[in-house]
Amino acid sequence: MCIHSEDDPDEDPDEPEQPADGAAPASHVPSVGMPNREWEYSTEVLTVAQVVDGTTLVKLLKTAGVDGWELTDIVDGGDKRVLLMRRSKRSSHESRRVGFAPPTQN
Repeated sequence: MCIHSEDDPDEDPDEPEQPADGAAPASHVPSVGMPNREWEYSTEVLTVAQVVDGTTLVKLLKTAGVDGWELTDIVDGGDKRVLLMRRSKRSSHESRRVGFAPPTQN
């Protein structure tokens, strides 16, 4: 184990040296994983009692799901819980839900 003072530069002896010609080293690791998406995020704050009562959380998730929101995480905030919701960003060209009301029966 090496001891460094704050004045020492951060040099990691395990890193390979860069080529002298300035070219980046070739990477042979394939890029796999989630497709490149951008997300919108939203939060909802509930008390612990609301989370465990069996109805409040269910209602909130159902109404959020209609708009495309999905539950990503629940963050502990002491006596409250913060629900982190996300949905994929909608493009400006995406059609919006617009229309006419159905005809009324006379």
